[in-house]
Amino acid sequence: MASHNELGKEGEAQAVGFLQSNGYQILETNWTFGKAEIDIIALKNGTLAVVEVKTRSSLDFGLPQEFVKAKKIQLLVKAVNEYVESNNINAEVRFDIIAIHAVNNTFVMEHLEDAFYHF
Repeated sequence: MASHNELGKEGEAQAVGFLQSNGYQILETNWTFGKAEIDIIALKNGTLAVVEVKTRSSLDFGLPQEFVKAKKIQLLVKAVNEYVESNNINAEVRFDIIAIHAVNNTFVMEHLEDAFYHF
């Protein structure tokens, strides 16, 4: 596996642990629909959090959250609509980003709630 894939998997594992420690129930990880993949689907206080995890080894090329582009957002919206319908979920849906970057062999994590909206 390429090192960037390993970094991404490590970031997703860190994000799952972070969410669980903050009271989220993890429903799915790496859930796919068509060409879309949702990194984490979690539930907390009646809100379904659709979480995109972006992990970078440095900030040399920008903040991790800057790499969530419009096309990815459109795919996530389609995928979560399918997930909600096929699982008969009646909850408010929120789109979050967990941005992670490495600093001196440790991870710095930022949880951005309501990072983007349906369009």
